[in-house]
Amino acid sequence: MIYLLRHGLDDENYVGGYSNISLTQEGYNQLDYIIPKLEKLNIKKIYTSDIKRTIDTSNYINQELNLQINIDKNLRELDKGNLNGRLKSSLSNEEIMNLNTTNIDETIGNGESMRDLYNRVKKLLNEGYFNDKDLSLIVTHRGFINILYFILNDINLSMNKGQFNVTHGSMHALDINKKRIKKLF
Repeated sequence: MIYLLRHGLDDENYVGGYSNISLTQEGYNQLDYIIPKLEKLNIKKIYTSDIKRTIDTSNYINQELNLQINIDKNLRELDKGNLNGRLKSSLSNEEIMNLNTTNIDETIGNGESMRDLYNRVKKLLNEGYFNDKDLSLIVTHRGFINILYFILNDINLSMNKGQFNVTHGSMHALDINKKRIKKLF
């Protein structure tokens, strides 16, 4: 079993993507709830996206788990290009419309489209990226986890971010052999 954790809450006043935004106190409080559950799972390694909020999450959790942390850019969120890390209140109307696109093929901020992220995650699955990660914790992002749900459940790709209930600090179990993913909490 592979465990996927969405990072704790960061400052939602900023555009996420490849931003360098830190966790909020509420984000750390979410992790305090999760750590006792993680301690029961016999996790052997931690893999984390190289984006600040996931590294912060991994480091905080690792104060209790004391495991090797592997930083991996393959686990990144959707690249929102020139919108990454921008204060949402500073965006133009055109940038807001682009950020809120419903078109899976439209790039966001000259970064990636949802289909680009889908193809990136699917390539990892096809190349066996997860095959040697049994009993690992992967700290990543909503977009990355959502794409696994789309692929493994053979659901048409959409921009519906809330469809799989991948909330901040939520944990998901990935059984790579059975090609299944489910939310644990």
